[in-house]
Amino acid sequence: MALKTPSIKELVVALDLEPHVEGGYYRRTYQSDDMITTTGGQRYRMTSIYYLLTEDSPVGHFHMNQSDIVHYYHLGDAIECSLISPDGTLETVMMGSDVIAGECLQLHVPGGVWKASRLMKGSSRFASDQ
Repeated sequence: MALKTPSIKELVVALDLEPHVEGGYYRRTYQSDDMITTTGGQRYRMTSIYYLLTEDSPVGHFHMNQSDIVHYYHLGDAIECSLISPDGTLETVMMGSDVIAGECLQLHVPGGVWKASRLMKGSSRFASDQ
């Protein structure tokens, strides 16, 4: 039996996602009970989110996390991640399910690295109701 590919509306509802200020949709799925004090104030020691880019919101705009972050690819079309290190080095990484073609399922981004992501042109697996 083949799995039905969900529509964007079905995914947003099923995962209880909301628009993210940096683009795409998200929901925090976990936050640790303990907090740490940073120069930016109190923060949870660890959090985890779902994050979804779609044809109507295909770009996660450049931003920098203070702490290391690990991205996990779950489903959908491939996304391109652009990373700019503190020394100015630009790295482009593809996340997706085609591991044979070099796409990755996990991506570690150190704190202090600028990061942006985007759906590749023509990516539309979750862009329309099916």
